[in-house]
Amino acid sequence: MNTPLPTQTQLPLFPLHSVLFPGGLLPLRIFEVRYLDMIGRCHKAGTPFGVVCLTQGSEVRRPPQPGQPASPTGDGFANEAFFEAGTLACIDELERPQAGLMMIRCTGTQRFRIRRSERLKHGLWTGDVELLVDDPMVAVPDDLAFTRQALQQLVARIEQQLDKPSDMPLLPPYRWNDCGWLANRWCELLPLKPELKQRFMSLDNPLLRLELVADALGQMGFELPK
Repeated sequence: MNTPLPTQTQLPLFPLHSVLFPGGLLPLRIFEVRYLDMIGRCHKAGTPFGVVCLTQGSEVRRPPQPGQPASPTGDGFANEAFFEAGTLACIDELERPQAGLMMIRCTGTQRFRIRRSERLKHGLWTGDVELLVDDPMVAVPDDLAFTRQALQQLVARIEQQLDKPSDMPLLPPYRWNDCGWLANRWCELLPLKPELKQRFMSLDNPLLRLELVADALGQMGFELPK
């Protein structure tokens, strides 16, 4: 059971080269000590962690390359930096197939904005964050209905190709007439750059987010209705 958080709170952060959206699915394979400990604590307490998209550095700690800045903590590892907006990840499933390895499955819930972050000595990031309000439910307008129809067709094709329903990359319930939900699912499935996904995720207006997704579909050669 997940423990509700206050509007402003401190979170352990997990920087990735990807963007987590509310309602999104996030499977992770964890083997670094800093994250094994953190995930274990979150799972035991029923609390989420924060996923943020990297702007600099690697998901796995590595020494800096020539010309690359070292960590300000002086621990000999490359510097890491990330966007200030992220999404809470709640752990739904956790497996330990062997010592030193965790396999987890998470759901993205609420967006947040980092007010202050700190890198601890062992390499784990924490942040003082402000939780952002959930997207309001905005019905999909007629001029964007093709984004709903196209995603429904894509989901149907994916379902036909799967060996088992649990492999589906989208989580039910499917809110086909919700601009925010529809835009978020497109962002997860389209091969967009992380910087663009981050921009879309950070928008507070779900209708604008879906309009920009529609523009991206057009730029990628999607056949828009006449």
